[in-house]
Amino acid sequence: MDAALDDVVDAVFAIECRSLPVDHAWALSAAIQAALPWFAGEPQAGLHTVHGAASGSGWMRPEGADALLQLSRRTRLVLRLPARRIEDAAALAGHTLDVAGWPMRVGKLAPRRLARIASLFSRGVIFENADDETGFLAAASEALRTLGIEASTLLCGREVTLATPERSWRTRSLMVTVATPSQSLALQRHGLGEARKLGCGLFIPHKDVGDLRGATRARQDWED
Repeated sequence: MDAALDDVVDAVFAIECRSLPVDHAWALSAAIQAALPWFAGEPQAGLHTVHGAASGSGWMRPEGADALLQLSRRTRLVLRLPARRIEDAAALAGHTLDVAGWPMRVGKLAPRRLARIASLFSRGVIFENADDETGFLAAASEALRTLGIEASTLLCGREVTLATPERSWRTRSLMVTVATPSQSLALQRHGLGEARKLGCGLFIPHKDVGDLRGATRARQDWED
């Protein structure tokens, strides 16, 4: 594989945290930025918000202003980072973050390479001028074309509001199926839309789909 395609990775941290508010993106991002001051200014850095068992694959989540995610020992904190920042991110281990009043003890870091997966999922994507589902999908298609990515499938979920002290953001989940392993990696590296530091626009493998590496054996045009 081209080494350039491995220049962005996920930094996966073990955590000890019993519960978090469903809408915890701003509080968690602020806590991480306090512990890692460089995080806010790193353009390729992003935050995967935390999801417990009740939130399923990301299409559903607990309802209500005071709803909580119940977290298990297997729950992880994940940052998407340039590989050159992994050693810097390791400084987060040992910190106890205050996330909206809930303590999160951060443990050992384990880097994880991006997966070569055909179907990718983002729990929340923001396109400022997309007023409805049709506009959202049109904006997603245009953003993908700008990255040179061909999508055979685009499916969006319901709109969810993400709150910060300054404003509220309207987000939608998005599932994308791409044509090649290189395009899969490109989408994960670049993301779509705004607010990476709030967990938006970052893509992960959609569950129950196969690895594109198997398909490359039958389709030579998918080779890097």
